Amino acid sequence: MKPSKSEDSTRSGLQEGNSDTNDEDKSELCPGFKDVDSFVKYGLGAVLSATKASAGLPQPGDEYDFYRSFPGFQEFCESQGDRLLHCMSQIMQHHGCRSHTRDRNKLTGLEERFDLIVDSNDVILERAGILLDEADGVNRSQQPVMPAGFQPPKIVVSSWNRKGSGSSSRSETFRLLHAKNITRPQLKFKEKVDNSNTPFTPKIFIKPNATKPLPSYFTNKQIRSERPEDLDVPAALADFIHQQRMQELVEDMFAHPYQYELDHLSMPERLLSKPEPQMYKPVAETKLSFIDSLEDLVALNEKLCKLSEFAVDLEHHSYRSFLGLTCLMQISTREEDFIIDTLELRSELYILNEAFTDPNIVKVFHGADSDMEWLQRDFGLYVVNLFDTHQASRALNLARHSLDHLLKHFCNVDSDKRYQLADWRIRPLPDEMVQYARTDTHYLLYIYDCVRAQLLDSNHGQPGLLQSVWNKSKDISLKKYLKPIFTEESYLELQRKQKKSFNTQQLTAFRLLFAWRDKLARQEDESTGFVLPTHMMCKISEELPKEPQGIIACCNPVPPLVRQHVNELHLLVQQAREMPLLKAEIAAQKTKGLTPIKKPEVMLFGPHDTSRVSESDLPPFSAEEVPVKQGVLFSEDEHKMDTDVQTTTTSGLLAPAKITLFQELEKKDAEESDSVAHMKAKRINESFENPFRMYLPSSDVHISKNAKFDPSSKIFEISKRWKLQSIEQQQTELEAKKKAKQEAKEQAKKESEERNKAKQSYQESLQNVATVRQQAAESTKDGGKKRERVVSEAGELTPKPSKKLMKSAEKPQKTEAPPQDSFKPFDYSQSDFKVFTGANSRDNTQFDPNRQSHDFKKKRTPRGQKNNVGAGNRSMSYLSGKSERGFRHNWPKR
Repeated sequence: MKPSKSEDSTRSGLQEGNSDTNDEDKSELCPGFKDVDSFVKYGLGAVLSATKASAGLPQPGDEYDFYRSFPGFQEFCESQGDRLLHCMSQIMQHHGCRSHTRDRNKLTGLEERFDLIVDSNDVILERAGILLDEADGVNRSQQPVMPAGFQPPKIVVSSWNRKGSGSSSRSETFRLLHAKNITRPQLKFKEKVDNSNTPFTPKIFIKPNATKPLPSYFTNKQIRSERPEDLDVPAALADFIHQQRMQELVEDMFAHPYQYELDHLSMPERLLSKPEPQMYKPVAETKLSFIDSLEDLVALNEKLCKLSEFAVDLEHHSYRSFLGLTCLMQISTREEDFIIDTLELRSELYILNEAFTDPNIVKVFHGADSDMEWLQRDFGLYVVNLFDTHQASRALNLARHSLDHLLKHFCNVDSDKRYQLADWRIRPLPDEMVQYARTDTHYLLYIYDCVRAQLLDSNHGQPGLLQSVWNKSKDISLKKYLKPIFTEESYLELQRKQKKSFNTQQLTAFRLLFAWRDKLARQEDESTGFVLPTHMMCKISEELPKEPQGIIACCNPVPPLVRQHVNELHLLVQQAREMPLLKAEIAAQKTKGLTPIKKPEVMLFGPHDTSRVSESDLPPFSAEEVPVKQGVLFSEDEHKMDTDVQTTTTSGLLAPAKITLFQELEKKDAEESDSVAHMKAKRINESFENPFRMYLPSSDVHISKNAKFDPSSKIFEISKRWKLQSIEQQQTELEAKKKAKQEAKEQAKKESEERNKAKQSYQESLQNVATVRQQAAESTKDGGKKRERVVSEAGELTPKPSKKLMKSAEKPQKTEAPPQDSFKPFDYSQSDFKVFTGANSRDNTQFDPNRQSHDFKKKRTPRGQKNNVGAGNRSMSYLSGKSERGFRHNWPKR
């Protein structure tokens, strides 16, 4: 049976009433609160009132103890404490935490309750953070969508890792797409990667669109690469050896090949006039070509040479290579997009130089600073007539200068940066990565038109602002790739960036680890971040672990090469621990002399200020090479020191400053005729520095300082000749002084030998001659026989030694023996022998100190009387006759 109309009406009325009540229930978030805002306001008000009430409670200490003594206050506090504990236990039970906060031991109950509350707070805050992330659209249970065959990566959730959350679409995270177990593309390169510690030399050997021909160094490069004698030498070092053989200029070796063309590049009028922006074609309607063969590359070069502009971008990988790898090149025209596999065509991409260096074709890049270096390093490509949209964005003062912002601003396109940090070595490329790479250049030509139009509009139609962008872009194309070179001071720059203070042991460990990381990265062709990240290297340097396990503990996660070479790293750390531990200031003072210190330019100076003296005026000596003349005591030692200083080899002339402003220069002849005192005085004057030196007219006022160091200038040749002449003059003077010194030594040696020979001959002649005393003693032994006297001239007694005879005896003269027939014996009968027996002789007037002493002993003068006998003629320091050690002289008492 069908229900009646009245029943239907009653049912509909009940349904409407129920629906109204359900809508009211659904509209309320909590009982008594309509929405979240009202609940939050009420909660904040309750917290504020509770805070004020707690501040009004008695302070702990004497005040609280005073109130606690009243029974009513004590009961109130206990009841409120039980209510709070009950409320807290209910909240903890709701979140699944332990909630037994009441029945506790009196001794340890307070500490246990505190620990329970801390653990519960951690759990509740963690759950609140998870709920807030889910409310923001970050779902932790969501699995990332990845290409088939690849392992899903870890998702790093942070504020910078999310897109702007819109009302229609949920926020997405940017993911790092990486792939494991990729075959290293370096193994397939025809030209091996050069990681040696030598400077980079350009790879170009053909120069299309050249107004100045390529130097012979680059044209003969392929021939030199086939030489067998340079196979074991790094490429850059082999090139340097070859240019030394062929006497080629080093400037050509490291110069920019298109420097002349870029310096003389002129912008045509069409590029400085306002263009009509040509709308880009949709991505779905644009043809895409993937180029991985030489034939396709040649066809692409022919297409590009017929165009007036095209856009270029590169994809780079730097984590698993020391210098880095350019993995992909995207080129877009108005009609077509191209993606080039640069890993496969690495050695053939020089063909594109024909289009890249054509000054009539505009190459549009965005942020081409790194792209210019990568093109030179990997392919030998150079760009002429470049336009950088990043520089145009800076000139227009846009909010942001990234390509993402330009796409949104001009094309209203949201670029998907999900694969921005992907590993571009993956082959074959997934479709998602191909679309991302294609987007970077597809819209760039339209942005190029719009940016030029805005630059002219913002400058009231004048091309000045647009010309500045062209000039900045030209400067970017002039950049040269510089290879990272390891030196002993390379670690200092990285250590300064860390902003950490190391002691000597920690700094030594940092230096050794830096050198080890650089060496291993070059050998294995891995980046330094892959071998040992910088933060791990700083951690090891700070901790200086004593065991290899400590090094492993400092790294989380442990790099594979660190785990393989942990013993070698342990030896380096031990070597650093053996260094003496000094303060940073003392270590800085010791290493201060290793680096050259440049004097700051002082604007205010006095007459004794030497900071403005040019470095060319100073002698080219180091602290160890300057010959220092030490102080001497006598003139003979001074001559010896002069000869010693002259024998030392010097690398230049050291001339002391002379005060010659108020006196005339002396001539050489006057200097040679000066006395020793004058020479010493001159030497003292020359040791002082002229305080008026800076006011004297310098010889290089009109000479450029750069010209002195330019080998092609005439000034360099003249100064070089003067230096050579001064060095030759110094060498000749040193040789002359050495020769004079040698001759003086030989002459002194000859004189000493002659003196020794004369003395020896004189002593030999006196050995067989009997003295007068010996003859007298023999006459007494023979029984008083009178000795026969040698007949001499009449009236001649014992001859006195004359001064002439004494002088002649001192001089070595060869005396000839008298002939035997003229010898006559001397008659001693007429001589007085009492002289030899010790008796007093009245006729003898010779002074005898022995006799004087005996006379004093025998004849004593009474007291009070003076003895004036020969008082002025006595010698207390000389005794005639033989001197015996045991003989005691009885000298007169004073």
